[in-house]
Amino acid sequence: MKRRLVVTFLLMAVLVGVGFALNRSNTPTAAAGAGPEITVYNGNLALVKERRTLDLDAGLNRVQISDVPARIQPDSVDIRSVSDPEGLLVIEQGFVYDLASTYNVLQKYIGREVRVTTGDGSVYVGRLLSVEGDIMLAPADGGIVILKQDHVQKLELADLPEGLVTRPTLTWLVEAAQAGRQEVELTYLTQGLSWQAHYVVRLAADERRLDLNGWVTVDNQSGASYEEATLKLVAGEISRAAVTRPVLRVEVAKAVEAVPTPAPGVAERAFFEYHVYEVERPVTLPNNQSKQIAFIRAAGVPATKRYVLRLTDMAFRGGIITEPEVASKVKGNPDVYIEFKADENSGLDRPLPAGVVRVYKEDIDGSVLLVGETSIGHTPVGETVRLRVGRAFDIVGERTQTDFTKLGPRALEEAYEVVLRNQKDEDVTVRVVEPLFRSSDWEIVEASHEYTQADAHTIYFDVPVPAGDEVTVTYTVRYRW
Repeated sequence: MKRRLVVTFLLMAVLVGVGFALNRSNTPTAAAGAGPEITVYNGNLALVKERRTLDLDAGLNRVQISDVPARIQPDSVDIRSVSDPEGLLVIEQGFVYDLASTYNVLQKYIGREVRVTTGDGSVYVGRLLSVEGDIMLAPADGGIVILKQDHVQKLELADLPEGLVTRPTLTWLVEAAQAGRQEVELTYLTQGLSWQAHYVVRLAADERRLDLNGWVTVDNQSGASYEEATLKLVAGEISRAAVTRPVLRVEVAKAVEAVPTPAPGVAERAFFEYHVYEVERPVTLPNNQSKQIAFIRAAGVPATKRYVLRLTDMAFRGGIITEPEVASKVKGNPDVYIEFKADENSGLDRPLPAGVVRVYKEDIDGSVLLVGETSIGHTPVGETVRLRVGRAFDIVGERTQTDFTKLGPRALEEAYEVVLRNQKDEDVTVRVVEPLFRSSDWEIVEASHEYTQADAHTIYFDVPVPAGDEVTVTYTVRYRW
């Protein structure tokens, strides 16, 4: 009697077992002793270099490697012999990604005989006509049998259809000059490996210093696991060609909870126009998991808290605006920023990759509370980091257009006042940012406080406001065009 293959709708164990057997029947491949080298870039891309051992016959050999990531970019694969570079010639290369899922197997079995057992023990044998929704069979004695899928207990097939594999598989046709074991180096790009920097900032009680801990979170959803890998992380934006590639869609589980690791040494160096962070010990990256690695720590970094009030989003966009503002009075709260310098004096002697920053501060009872969350871009050494953590509750600004006068067909003058009210029990300084949006030719003809020109169309006032008090800032601007 011909041996049959059983497919259940609950488990794929039989299919996976058959898949392993098929792989073993080909030229065996095994990972060499050293772990892979993985370089992960910003933007969901990684370069993987690993070594494998092949048993080859002299002459032509068909080789396949199945434990590769499901999201590999097949046109990036390169294989070369380490043992005999001149004696191994790669003639042909392929990528098989038609995976043996239950649906794919049954689709390829359309028109062939199957044996179906239902939950009540009934057995049906016939040619498989359809698996879209229900199971449709054509028994040998005629007629059509339609079975609800939720009534099917098992479905037996004669064999695994050709062209299906249980894992994405790379294949080669190679010519070896001599028989024996050869060590080869396999290099490829894959999606599904990504990294992101995360920072934890803890403000001191006086808010003039902070402690910063930086972590990188490496997320592996590539479809493969990597044991004891040498890990490099590249910070920067590399250019990539916009090439359409066939996409292999594989059902994967959701990423599990991130697994923090003990703080290893992480070396940083400049490379081309980017920065490379290399973890100084092997790292294991299981598939469908995230791992956190500490890469920077600094304590007692000098910090400044700044209040910035911007009550209008009007901006100069190249055209002349000659009508009064629609909303002549607006009210709001200033944004709160924490600023610090990333340099050797502060203990931050390496660039900070782009990432999410969470700022905490200790409450009077000793508990630590989140005071804000933001993100930063790639920050070189020597730059100032500005973290917008929220808006001030007890500081209010109110901006009013107090005058608008046309001085002729090509000039006008307008005046504003900004009232600042500080309900805190401490003195503050509020930076009031004002856009000069009507024309590129402007002049401040009167102002109650000193101002600074930030750019061609923006000025700001740094205004001290005593505790429990209010201060009014006024200015008049003349435009010409």
